[in-house]
Amino acid sequence: MSRSRIVIAGAGFAGYRAARILSRTVRKHAEVVLLNPTDYFLYLPLLPQVAAGILEPRRVTVSLTGTLPHTRLVLGEAGGVDLDARRVHYTDPEGRAGELDYDTLVLSVGSVSRLLPIPGVAEHARGFRGLPEALYLRDHIVRQLELAAHTDDAEERRARSTFVVVGAGYTGTEVAAHGTMFADAITRHTDGRGVTPRWMLLDIAPRVLPELDERLSRTADRVLRKRGVDVRTGMSVKEARHDGVLLDNGEFVPTRSLIWCVGVRPDPLVADVGLPTERGRLCVDRYLNVPDHPEVFACGDAAAVPDLTRPGQFTPMTAQHAWRQGKTVAHNIAAAFGLGERRAYEHHDRGFAVDLGGTKAAANPFHVPLSGLPAGAVTRGYHLMAMPGNRVRVAADWLLDAVTPRQAVQLGMVRAGSVPLDTASPELVRTPRD
Repeated sequence: MSRSRIVIAGAGFAGYRAARILSRTVRKHAEVVLLNPTDYFLYLPLLPQVAAGILEPRRVTVSLTGTLPHTRLVLGEAGGVDLDARRVHYTDPEGRAGELDYDTLVLSVGSVSRLLPIPGVAEHARGFRGLPEALYLRDHIVRQLELAAHTDDAEERRARSTFVVVGAGYTGTEVAAHGTMFADAITRHTDGRGVTPRWMLLDIAPRVLPELDERLSRTADRVLRKRGVDVRTGMSVKEARHDGVLLDNGEFVPTRSLIWCVGVRPDPLVADVGLPTERGRLCVDRYLNVPDHPEVFACGDAAAVPDLTRPGQFTPMTAQHAWRQGKTVAHNIAAAFGLGERRAYEHHDRGFAVDLGGTKAAANPFHVPLSGLPAGAVTRGYHLMAMPGNRVRVAADWLLDAVTPRQAVQLGMVRAGSVPLDTASPELVRTPRD
């Protein structure tokens, strides 16, 4: 008699955690198969440090085969789910179609950049959800500053040295904070020829980090403004053009750099499954089970999980929840094999941490507000503990960054056309044939 098969679609925070636990607990009872476009788990919170030249790209990636020895990895993008046949359709890295039959399915396909109906954004903006986009941004910053330094046109110099970040949530705030330090370091240690980098951070909300405590928001705002970031709240982009952006107050800002960090939306696969959704997220019960489909679970950004700590609401799309939901899914699947009892998902947040670069951060561990050096130490300590691998290498890169200048070189590995904003797989570099 063949063993039962558990297919996990997506190796983000939720999928990776579920696979890691299930590979240990149910391997005698079931085969655990992980379907993912890449062979690594990406530690997304440190991605801004890759774009800023602090961390090498491999530092924020954790090998799936190296850390999940009892899990079968299938490289591919999930493209559809046949609920009646219990089958997942996918496309492998070489464009070949494949299928995976399952007895139990975990949908943890994550999220992609959220688009808004603003003219020109899809064509001229770049997102920040995957490693290719971080590598592109690092090269792009260096390239624009080098081109700015070697032009005699003052208007072109100003446009190339202006960087506009839209979205002042976690990602946008960290990108702006690290980006301005990186740009300043490049012009300080090279022949900048009078180039002065200018960073703008825009958000329609009344303050930066609107989802966090106001004290953290004030700390982040103060740090950004002290570094020269032009923070504009209550404002956004009306139109994006190849030579700049038109703000909704009528001002035109010449720039070659529009970084889109306005939030995320569930992977488009979720809508194609044909099951009830809530704002694009798959509806599940408190056990992360899809109603009327006991063999299907969903977690992470793909799932609308009831928030038992706030009745009537759903858990936010954060790594903190996804990581813990992956654990709950694993325990509930194991319970179906008689290994323990299933449990409802309930999590009270333990605070948040926003890395602002250098020794600066805004954090409230266990809701104790911190800023400055203590917040910086707590934030980096949290990331080291949370990472499932590469801790020594990350710490070594942090040490090197503290005592050596950043390397201002562009590798040219990822071009703008390879990282379109409107993509279902930000973890993959796109080529013209895609």
